Amino acid sequence: MKTSESISKIIPALLKAQKNIGAAIKGSENPFFKSKYADLGTVMEACKAPLNDQGIVVIQSPSLRINEVSGESENIMETLLVHESGEFVQGEMKLILDKKDMQKLGSSISYAKRYILQALTFIPSQDDDSEGSMNRPKKKDFKKPASGGFSKSKAGAF
Repeated sequence: MKTSESISKIIPALLKAQKNIGAAIKGSENPFFKSKYADLGTVMEACKAPLNDQGIVVIQSPSLRINEVSGESENIMETLLVHESGEFVQGEMKLILDKKDMQKLGSSISYAKRYILQALTFIPSQDDDSEGSMNRPKKKDFKKPASGGFSKSKAGAF
């Protein structure tokens, strides 16, 4: 994350905005994973008015940059939250493309815009479209020992 040299005005404004930003509603369906998720429009609706009321504008733009390590060009999505004072907070994400076509690029851009905006504005991530694709073991319920307490031998295991 990058910021302007001073963030003394944008941080209090973001705090006030966050107090009025709610969760994005899961209204879109991913038929491939049989799941629901909050789409980009819903995420934007959740934060636009609270941010604008505090003098903060959102700017999102795809860009091309040169990777400093590999020297190769990369497609990235930049998101800036700019306060009326000129202060800003910026997040970016590399766009991952498995094929070089405009439809895949557009999909990658929308995905990155949604996730960066959620991260920068602290919108609860209630979508499960990406979690359903992960091959993770299910979490098991934690059970307390029958004595109702924790034994000394297990206390350090956490």
